Amino acid sequence: MLTFSIENFGCRATEADAAALRHGLLAGGLTLAADHARADVIVLNTCTVTSAADSQAREAVRKIHRANPSACIVVTGCYAQRAPEEIAALEGVAWVVGNSHQTEIPALIRNAVAPHAGSASAPPAPDFVPLARLAAPAVDDEFMSLARGPAKILTGDIFAQTDVQLAPAEVVAGDRTRPILKIQDGCNNRCAYCVIPFVRGRSRSLPPHAVLDEVKKLVAHGSREIVLSGINLGAYGRDLAPRARLADIVQRILAETSLESLRLSSIEPQDVTEELIALVASSARLAPHFHVPLQSGSDRVLRAMHRWYRAAHYAERVKLIRCTLPGAAIGADVIVGFPGETEQDFQSTLDLIDILPFTYLHVFSFSARPGTKAAALGAPVPPAAIRERARALRALAQQKSAAFRASQAGRTLRALTLARSGDNWTGAVTGNYLKVRIAGRHAANEWHDARVSAAE
Repeated sequence: MLTFSIENFGCRATEADAAALRHGLLAGGLTLAADHARADVIVLNTCTVTSAADSQAREAVRKIHRANPSACIVVTGCYAQRAPEEIAALEGVAWVVGNSHQTEIPALIRNAVAPHAGSASAPPAPDFVPLARLAAPAVDDEFMSLARGPAKILTGDIFAQTDVQLAPAEVVAGDRTRPILKIQDGCNNRCAYCVIPFVRGRSRSLPPHAVLDEVKKLVAHGSREIVLSGINLGAYGRDLAPRARLADIVQRILAETSLESLRLSSIEPQDVTEELIALVASSARLAPHFHVPLQSGSDRVLRAMHRWYRAAHYAERVKLIRCTLPGAAIGADVIVGFPGETEQDFQSTLDLIDILPFTYLHVFSFSARPGTKAAALGAPVPPAAIRERARALRALAQQKSAAFRASQAGRTLRALTLARSGDNWTGAVTGNYLKVRIAGRHAANEWHDARVSAAE
């Protein structure tokens, strides 16, 4: 029996993609290996949001190939879509499959690898294999060997996929604890620093009836909390006919399914409306958790980034969240060292974050992405200054996080247990995104009323 393993890099959306790949491979008759060392085929689902993400993926390829040189390594995801030739040059990579053809991976492995697993007589593959041949039965004289010869590249124009509706992922009974349901992909925004629209295509949404079907399947399999995700989640439904909205599908999930808890992933500031905040506050079934990317507290830098809001607008939305939901988790992404960012610009960011009620921050050092406008701006910030600014922001984030945890001490919060435990504790997560430890050993996917007794 052919075995496989998957390693995912990046955001919640790529986690959902990796889950779909895993489901497809299992449905195709492959067996999930315990680790990469025991797998015949290893799929790496990559991210390319920063140069560090690219480097992490390359290092993973090298490490896996050293440990398991006979394995077929298939690299997919955003890095594979952006720079396939760069990945194909790495020793050990058999196939590079972009986002444009990611759904073909199960068929590729099933038709090309499985019939010849372990075969020493199969001829080497040609340098390029058209997509149309992936579904054809594999025969010896045309066999696409994943273990021999140079890596093959299977990518295409991601924008050619934009007329195709986002397809729902299959559901596996084992995926029960806080599964991620991707209901939107792609992005129509053109932030100056972001390469994701070029590797994900234009915004497209899962139709409401398909979203509801997926939620019902997950609930039937035992899921108690689902995380709705997307590359630009707030844009959900704008591409559909008739047009839909994120608030609409959230209301329908509450009304038409028995899901116990729904959590929203990252939403752009302009999409965090009074209506959406009021909706989250209206139901105990909606997790009081908002992740709202900030990127900079300087209006000058926000303009250069081609962001669609200004610092005062952002602050007003965050303050409204806190006023409406005093115990909500509020997180943000921040970029330091954007080209031309001055000390005064950074101080504006620091000052804004200092006065806002954040509970956590994700801090990123600017990374020039090929093909983006920011890559050609010039005026780079010295690396030492970037490191110092990132340290200052992370220190402030730790203070914010500690203050929020301290404010929750003494409260009793409903928490969902995770598959994480120690000698006499079980990890769990609350609706407002506190990571807690509950005394005793408990099964995953159980609700507990947990009294927060310490802030550590």
